[in-house]
Amino acid sequence: MSFPGAFRRLAWANLAAQSAEQISLAAVPMIAVLSLGAGAGQTGMLAAAQTLPFLLLSIPAGIAADRYSRKRLIVTAEAIRAVALLALVLLVMTGQTSIAWLAVLGFLGAAGTVAFSVAAPALVPGLVGPDALAAANGRLELARSAAFAAGPALAGALVAWAGASSAFVLATVLSVLALVLLRRVEPPPQHVAPRRHVLRELREGAAFVWHHPLLRPIALTTVAWNLAWFVLQAVYVPYAVRMLGLDTAGIGNTLAAYGIGLVFGSMLAPRLLTRLRFGTATLVGPIVSVLAALVMLATVWRPSGWLAGVAFFLFGAGPPLWTVAQITLRQTVTPGPLLGRVSALYMTASAGARPIGAALGGVVGEHFGLDACLALAAVGFVVQAGVIVFSPLPAMARLPAPTATAA
Repeated sequence: MSFPGAFRRLAWANLAAQSAEQISLAAVPMIAVLSLGAGAGQTGMLAAAQTLPFLLLSIPAGIAADRYSRKRLIVTAEAIRAVALLALVLLVMTGQTSIAWLAVLGFLGAAGTVAFSVAAPALVPGLVGPDALAAANGRLELARSAAFAAGPALAGALVAWAGASSAFVLATVLSVLALVLLRRVEPPPQHVAPRRHVLRELREGAAFVWHHPLLRPIALTTVAWNLAWFVLQAVYVPYAVRMLGLDTAGIGNTLAAYGIGLVFGSMLAPRLLTRLRFGTATLVGPIVSVLAALVMLATVWRPSGWLAGVAFFLFGAGPPLWTVAQITLRQTVTPGPLLGRVSALYMTASAGARPIGAALGGVVGEHFGLDACLALAAVGFVVQAGVIVFSPLPAMARLPAPTATAA
């Protein structure tokens, strides 16, 4: 499918920005451990600094995306990320790196990612026609998946072969490239929502999602999926070592299967979305996630790194079709002036579920054993699929008529 030039520039900018993010996310803890001798507590703090903006800043970014120019918001966010990455390059090259600086600059870089992730989906309906929304979202999801799969490996290779600063140099170049491309994106005039009290705007967005018969089950599924996923993530490494007998290479291979699955699913998603009934397409991701959870649970009785790898592949392959379908649905049924806040609410729900799921996994694993965590995660994935199965979504033959105003 041929896309307008403005969307193509946004798509390439998205690929460059996502790659810059994944390279820097992987490089920061490597630098902390290899150059600064950081321990588990310090790397945990760095991880928190790089993920906290998704919880703290998604809602403000969503309000800003509805109040102000979305293009300006994305450009500003990417500029902040580029400056943070350049500062990391200078700190590493001058030997002034510290855990505190890595945390601060990691937070700033992630803040740029939050604004980009909230505003970009709100721009897409104004850049392509309604019939091209699914394909356009599929293109953006493929870029995210490719960056997720390749970024960490590339960062590791660069740090090992060319020194610590090389990964941040590449990430900075990619971020600047994204910034250049974004400045050339010319969206149509945006209908800017009138400024009102922040809490009123939040209530308006939340009420729209909660009372909409199609958006509410999507939100509940998103929360349940992330809770279950992070219960599993919290205990997988110790489970792989103690129960599956995997070494570090084996653990890395099983986790890499997730990235391969992401790319595979993202490549198939736009094609499947055009060939399947829309309601069927919304079921694929949640049901494949249940299958993946059951395969992982089977390793309790048949310990196998191969089975764990298959489970992670399925965990990666299923969600892209779900992601493309639910984003396209949100863009179709949400009025343009609400798109930023609705995207932000979904991101906040997802981000808020992650630390709760990780903490729950840690508590259950400590008191009831690692296999109990796998069982709990499987229950969570069954719940998230059940929400969709018993919602109005499976009965939909196609997307509803667009209700979004000009973005």
